[in-house]
Amino acid sequence: MTLWVFGYGSLLWNPGFEVIEQVPARLSGYRRSFCMRSIHHRGTPEEPGLVLALDASDEAHCDGLALAAAPDQSEAVLAYLRERELVSAAYLERLLPLALEDGRDVTALVYVIDPDHVQYCALELEEQAQIIAQAVGGRGPNSEYLYNTSTHLETLGLPDAELQWLDKRVRELTA
Repeated sequence: MTLWVFGYGSLLWNPGFEVIEQVPARLSGYRRSFCMRSIHHRGTPEEPGLVLALDASDEAHCDGLALAAAPDQSEAVLAYLRERELVSAAYLERLLPLALEDGRDVTALVYVIDPDHVQYCALELEEQAQIIAQAVGGRGPNSEYLYNTSTHLETLGLPDAELQWLDKRVRELTA
């Protein structure tokens, strides 16, 4: 059986596993948001950065990519993703329905934010920009994460208005 994974942030540009098929997809009931404080990859415990997460919202949807792993690699991909995404237990692993752009419906592995976790936050866009412009973690500058994600979404024809605004504002702040 094919393991489908929903990419909405860094999985778009750095899945970390061999993708045998990728299809634009929509996840209903969640919105993409910089609502997770990053204390490992894009910040530190002393100076947290922000990373994207899927925040539950009844009226929302998130456009991204459905990424298919080779069936014989499913267990290895799952182990890899758990090590990568569940490093601080702020994400919850879910199997959720995705509507693929080509008309198919699949069930995909999705990482959503735990709103009760200490790393969860709900910040205004300007505050997000201020944090992203300064934070640096084990995987590099927080701004790099924003720029890569925003650029890939635009290239895929899936622009995100909030990320576009943040991209522009963070570039202003770091100029």
